Amino acid sequence: SVISAMLSWGKENGHIFSNHVAGFRRLHSVDRSELIWLPEHIHAFMAVAPVELQRALILALHTGQRQGDLLRLAWGNYDGALISLRQGKTGRKVEIPCTSALKHMLDSIDRTTAVVLTTKTNRPWTARYFKAQWEAASKKASIAELHFHDLRGTAVTMLAEAGCTTPQIAAITGHSLKTVTTILDKYLSRTRVLAGEAVALFENAKSTKFANQLQTTALPSAKGKAK
Repeated sequence: SVISAMLSWGKENGHIFSNHVAGFRRLHSVDRSELIWLPEHIHAFMAVAPVELQRALILALHTGQRQGDLLRLAWGNYDGALISLRQGKTGRKVEIPCTSALKHMLDSIDRTTAVVLTTKTNRPWTARYFKAQWEAASKKASIAELHFHDLRGTAVTMLAEAGCTTPQIAAITGHSLKTVTTILDKYLSRTRVLAGEAVALFENAKSTKFANQLQTTALPSAKGKAK
């Protein structure tokens, strides 16, 4: 990117005739599939973050939506029980029933502005200012390695842990059914909760009863066989 910018400047100012890396496809990609907010991270953040950021965390955790869509979320998108929005990135419309906790938080906010999430001075967030404030609170909570976007993967993980099916998760997050399996592979981290539930099912299933009854048995010694 730096080289391309330099060559673009050179071409525009007549120092070179062409920029051979113009439109060069980026090869770098980031996989944050295993980075999710664990309960201890969330408690640490909530303990030090201002209430305006606490609201953003709760809203993200209970809806699984992107930062941009949540910062633009207007009160007109909330009818007291359901959040309806059209995602900015995909254009897909999602309708999310509110959990009791989310409804309680939304109903406790004074509706002094058009948007739900605001700064402490009741102004709409800009993306840059929100990012700066979020990073500051995360650093204070000693969880700077986690990003706001990781809450989207965390929500997917929690829905899966709660026993939601793939179509049910897709209905909340707004992903298409065609790609939902790929998305889950990316966002759904293998947590102890899922592993624990799997072991509980294994121990209580009739089909695995024989395996759960297996124990080691000492074999007779060679001397004993000879006698």
